[in-house]
Amino acid sequence: MVSFFVSLAVLSGCNSSDSQDKKADELVEYTHIVNLGGDASAIGASDSGHGFSTPMPNLTESELAQHLSGDAFFETSFTTAPNEEHPELDGLGPVFNNQDCNSCHQRDGRSSTITVPVDKENVLLGAEAGIFLRMSIENGLCDYPTMENNYCKNKPVPDFGTQLFHRGVLKAREDWQENPFIGQANVYLSYEYSTVVYPDGSEVVLKKPLFDIQKPYDVQSENRNDSAILQSDVRYSPRNGMPIFGLGLLELIPEAAILALADEDDENNDNISGRANWVFDSVKAQQGDTSPVSLGRFGWKASTPSVRVQSLGALRGDMGITNPLFPQESVANTLLHENYLARTGFVDTGSDENGETEANQQFSDDVVFYAETLAVPQRRNVEDVEVVQGAQLFDKVNCTGCHQPSFITSSGQVTIGGVDAPEGLKNQTIYPFTDMLLHDLGEGLADNRRDFMASGVEWKTRPLWGIGLTKTVNPAAGFLHDGRAASIEEAILWHGGEAETSKHDFMQLVQTERAALIAFVMSL
Repeated sequence: MVSFFVSLAVLSGCNSSDSQDKKADELVEYTHIVNLGGDASAIGASDSGHGFSTPMPNLTESELAQHLSGDAFFETSFTTAPNEEHPELDGLGPVFNNQDCNSCHQRDGRSSTITVPVDKENVLLGAEAGIFLRMSIENGLCDYPTMENNYCKNKPVPDFGTQLFHRGVLKAREDWQENPFIGQANVYLSYEYSTVVYPDGSEVVLKKPLFDIQKPYDVQSENRNDSAILQSDVRYSPRNGMPIFGLGLLELIPEAAILALADEDDENNDNISGRANWVFDSVKAQQGDTSPVSLGRFGWKASTPSVRVQSLGALRGDMGITNPLFPQESVANTLLHENYLARTGFVDTGSDENGETEANQQFSDDVVFYAETLAVPQRRNVEDVEVVQGAQLFDKVNCTGCHQPSFITSSGQVTIGGVDAPEGLKNQTIYPFTDMLLHDLGEGLADNRRDFMASGVEWKTRPLWGIGLTKTVNPAAGFLHDGRAASIEEAILWHGGEAETSKHDFMQLVQTERAALIAFVMSL
C-alpha cells in the first residue's frame, strides 16, 4: 500500500504581534470588498452552478469571441486515433487520465472527491476520477534551476515518466484482452480516518487518502515488485483538479510584488518563511531563451510559470494530446508506446501526415485564453455581522500571514505566456488571498516529493477567492489538493508547519468565533 499525506495551503500563517494587537473594532481593509477581481469580476453569477464559468465583463468583442471558442475547446472530448470521420478529435492517449479538460475542472471548479462505499475497502480510479498521481525518482533537493542540473526537473521513472496514467485506449497494453481499458497501472483509493478534538470537546473526523498501485504494465509475472514504479526510490503525489478562474489576473501580479513577500530565512521572526519556486519555462525555451527559468505561479507547488505552460502541459500530460508547445507524446520512447504502435499499426506518434500536432495552434491559443479570462465571482453577504466578525478573526489568527489579501496587477506593455496580455487584466486591484509563495506545512501533509525547488513539505498558498462557491458549482468537490477535506473547517485542521500556530489559535476560539471565521472564508 502506498499512502500519501498531502495537502496545500487553504488557510495558513503564524503568530504576528501586529495582528494580535489590532483593536477588536478596527475593520481590516478587505472586510467589505465585493469585487475580488476588480473590473474582471463576474457580476450576479454567485448563486449559479456555473458561477466560475463567466467571461470577464471587460473583454472586447473580439476577445469575447476567442473566449467562447476556447470554452468549446475546453469541453472537447478526444477519441482514440485514428478517427477518420473526425480527425480533429483523435489522438487520445494511448494512456491518459481523462479525455477532456472539464472532467478534472468540473464547471471550471474543483474535481469531485471520490467516495468509497461503506461495503467496500477501496475503489478503482476510472473515468470519474479527477485525481491522478505524479511520480518521479527521488534525487534530492535542488537549489536553483540551471542547465547543469537539468533545470531542477524531476527524474522520470524509467519506461513510465513523471505521471501515472491509470486509463488506456483499447489495446494500449499487451494484456488488453484481459484488461481492455487499463493504462500503465490500476490505482485503487481508500481512506484512513482520524478524529480531532477541540478544547471545548467538539470533535471533527478527518480522512486522508491512501493509494494502492496494482497491475503495472511492465510486470507479467506474479512478482509485481519487479515493476519500475514500485521501487523504494519512487515518490508519488496526488493531484486534484483545481479551479481555473482568475488565472490571468494571478499571472499579471508583478514578480517584484510576490518576491517582496518572500522571507526564506524568517528574518522578521514571525515563523513564516515563504519562498519562490523558480521553474523551467517551456515558452522561453521554445523561443530560444538561453536561460529558460521563470517564477513558478501555478499548480499545487507553483511548478508552472504561466497559464500557457499549465494548460498545454495538462493537455499533453493528462490526455496525451500533443500541441505546439508540447509536440511529443507523454509516453514517447517508452516500451508501452513502442509496443502499442507495433501491435496496432496505428499512426499515433503525436503528429499527423502533415507533421501537425493533435491540437493545433488555434485550439491551443483559444483554450489558454479561455483559462486566462474567466471572471472571479463577487463576494456575498459582506454586510452580515458574522462575516464581518470573521474577517477580523481571519486577521487576528494571522491567516493573512500567507493568504496575502491584495495586489495590483501590472499595467502597460506586458506579456503572459509569451503573448500580449488582454487590457482587461491590467491595473486591477485584486483580492485573491494568496502570496503565491511556497510554505512548509509540516510532515503530516508532506508528499515527500520534490517539484523543481519545492521540497516534499512545501505547497503554494492557494487563492481563496471564490472558495465559498465550491460546492455550489460542484457538490461533490473537496478541498486541499487531494480532496481529502470535505469542508473549510477540515482543511484548516489539516494544516501544520508554518500554519501550526494559526491552526492552534483557531482551535482555541469558541465555537461561535470559529463559525464566524469560516463564514468569512465562505463569503469569498
